[in-house]
Amino acid sequence: MSTLSDVPEATADQSPATVESALTDTRLRVVLLVQVNSGAEQRFLRAYDQMAQQVAKVPGHISDQLCQSIENPSQWLITSEWESAPPFLAWVDSPAHREMVKPFHGCVQDTRSLRFGILRETLTAGSPPVDVTTRGVETALRFGDGLVRQAITFTVSPGSEDTVAKILADYPSPQARVDETTRLFRTSVFMSGNRVVRAVEVKGDLTAALRFVARQPEIRAVEEALDPYLEEDRNLDDPASAREFFARASLPVVHHMTAAGPRPTADVHRHALLYPVKTGCGPAVASLLARQDELAVNKEMAARQTARTLLSSTIFQRDDIVVRLVDLSVPLDRSPALAAGISGRRAAAVLGRLLDLGADGAVIDLSVDDGLRRFLADCDMTPITDRQAAGH
Repeated sequence: MSTLSDVPEATADQSPATVESALTDTRLRVVLLVQVNSGAEQRFLRAYDQMAQQVAKVPGHISDQLCQSIENPSQWLITSEWESAPPFLAWVDSPAHREMVKPFHGCVQDTRSLRFGILRETLTAGSPPVDVTTRGVETALRFGDGLVRQAITFTVSPGSEDTVAKILADYPSPQARVDETTRLFRTSVFMSGNRVVRAVEVKGDLTAALRFVARQPEIRAVEEALDPYLEEDRNLDDPASAREFFARASLPVVHHMTAAGPRPTADVHRHALLYPVKTGCGPAVASLLARQDELAVNKEMAARQTARTLLSSTIFQRDDIVVRLVDLSVPLDRSPALAAGISGRRAAAVLGRLLDLGADGAVIDLSVDDGLRRFLADCDMTPITDRQAAGH
């Protein structure tokens, strides 16, 4: 995958391209901040010891540490190191992980998970030199846009789609300001058949924002109105049931890219594309799309084009669910290859082998515009609501 070192440097009046990606070979450091209930310390320690033995067998796991605050014994810190983000994300979103952390329930008040790619590494005196390319240390500086992204996805009972769409479209928006440093930025909701995808963008602390939203009466009313129509039961009054539901519904960001330069203030077309992934091909599809998006943006930058087409792309992926949220400066069918995440016949052929195309028997050729337009029409999700905080 290309890095920002491959991209022309932004000029003084132009913001740099942002590339935020879990689809790299960079070693990953995961930090989990934990607030342990008073009196539950021994139970927490036993749960950690049990989990540590299990996680040590997970592919991609390197090591972990458990630390206790020397100033506040109720504050604990778990750090772990992984070969890269993909194996960690595959594990943390799995049913096995949900079972593994159940012993912690009831002995912790609060947790916060942070994930970091290792950028630099200081060696112990006397150690031999380390080749950073073989140790998986990130060498290129990346730029962010100040937003944190997350999505959830769930299915509703067939036949309830119109009712669910109305519930999701008609609710009053909560206030945007969460605290001094956190603000709700944007919420976009889409549906395809009976599948719902809700993507949020937050400035500041995502966890604080999600907790704030969950406490708002208008949001609580929406969630309760949805309950009768969900295919998977949940009880939001039961913390364990709610936690289990949102763990299953989580759709993590694995790649985000924003093109360099000022963003248009009007005529931006936002689409969510749900890719018909063959069984077991979700990670490969996400990686291919991420690479294609970076190539497309780099090509426009190298050509010094002032009218950019692909403004941003966010790829969400869990197992074989792959959703690509794109902002375009033109209608979806005006530039079908760029919209679909394909540049050239080779990429079209590879993507075609990873997808289950033509479910109705039609032959869809991704190497031609007509085939791409048919493909886009099939996977373009229906927008339900798209709300952006005032002033943005």
